[in-house]
Amino acid sequence: MKLLKKLRDGYVMNHANRTKLPVFHSGNIVRRKVQFSGRVQKVGFRLELACLAERLGLAGWVRNKEDESVEAELQGEDAKIDFLITCMKSLKRAAVKEIIVTELAVEKEDKTFKIVK
Repeated sequence: MKLLKKLRDGYVMNHANRTKLPVFHSGNIVRRKVQFSGRVQKVGFRLELACLAERLGLAGWVRNKEDESVEAELQGEDAKIDFLITCMKSLKRAAVKEIIVTELAVEKEDKTFKIVK
């Protein structure tokens, strides 16, 4: 089982690192809580989201929830967060059925992105 997870994680990271990022113009810094529902667990969803968030320079975290959804708090330029959400919605190995976005207050001290276990 560990070998399969290692292979999947390698595929996910390769996919995330090959995603072409557009040129972004400076925008407002925002923080959003995003909940993804559907087939989003056990498909490398959190790892891909975290890799893309780091490449985009976003801060925050991502975690699995008991109801089989994935929840993330994303902080950074609004256009970059919108791009990340669009990328995650279009993943072929996942099936995002619903996305709920909630605006939050910016946490100025939050500078990194992590996967919460």
